[in-house]
Amino acid sequence: MAVKRVENFLRTLGKPLVVFISRLGALTSFIAQTLYNCVTPPFYLRLLGRQMIDIGFYSLPVVALTTIFAGMVIALQTYSGFSSYGAESAVASVVLISVTRELAPVFSGLMVAGRIGAAMAAEIGTMRVTEQIDALVTLSTNPFKYLVTPRVLAAVMVLPLLVLIGDIIGIFGGFVIAVYKLGFNPANYINSTINGLESLDIVTGVVKACVFGFIIAVMGCYNGYKSKGGAQGVGEATTNAVVSASILILVFNYIITELFFSK
Repeated sequence: MAVKRVENFLRTLGKPLVVFISRLGALTSFIAQTLYNCVTPPFYLRLLGRQMIDIGFYSLPVVALTTIFAGMVIALQTYSGFSSYGAESAVASVVLISVTRELAPVFSGLMVAGRIGAAMAAEIGTMRVTEQIDALVTLSTNPFKYLVTPRVLAAVMVLPLLVLIGDIIGIFGGFVIAVYKLGFNPANYINSTINGLESLDIVTGVVKACVFGFIIAVMGCYNGYKSKGGAQGVGEATTNAVVSASILILVFNYIITELFFSK
């Protein structure tokens, strides 16, 4: 009786573990194929350009709104906390560091994941369930080259630009609140921002943006490429793409921060 219970326990424990390892192996294989196809010809430059516009240009409004209000909130909260200790002059530096290191890359990544990751999964998933991907294979077209590679390359190239723009807009949001609401001197605030700016802050944000762009594109394409079961399967793939990309962005945000700033 005890042996049977142990067997049942191991069977219950083993099934999820086998499923997890199987899915992890499938994702690893997908990433390996993606990386290989990203560095080998042919390249579909027209598709790459279209994806850069879709991911970059059309994501500008949501990234701008997110980062400007983030900068405003950081300025208000920093002033509220630091004014008790007479350290109001540090507001500019805190806004600068917070936006460039964390807020701009993370918020931009999450917004793009919600907008672009879902779109990638839905588009490729629809092609999968309607057998359009099989049709590409029949026409001697590599689905990775045609569908996955342009999206991954475009996301990796465009997201750093979005983050740099988000840096500028977020810092500007903090400047607006500091000057027009909190009564800071504009020249002093700008000088504090310039003096506090370090190349490492910008580099950290750009590196995070490259990693986040890769994560968003890979998870969107992977979940769409592996989707099945008709419309319901496409919906599940879209949800999985956004959730998995968002979680991985937060995880790798900590890992990259640890690598750059751990002592």
